[in-house]
Amino acid sequence: MILSISGVVLLGIIVFLFFRKDGLKGSHAVVCALFGFYLASTAIAPSIKAGGASLAGLLGGIKF
Repeated sequence: MILSISGVVLLGIIVFLFFRKDGLKGSHAVVCALFGFYLASTAIAPSIKAGGASLAGLLGGIKF
């Protein structure tokens, strides 16, 4: 649960930065958000979630 909330916050910040710096239009951000909601209800959603968790585990295991 914490990973999904932080992921949403991170992606929200990225969209905001694109909106402010790179000329992302508000309509594009809305389409991206709607695409995410629709994608979450498809059969591929568990695979995407597992891939995100795997990537988070990989990044969390990196020692500096």
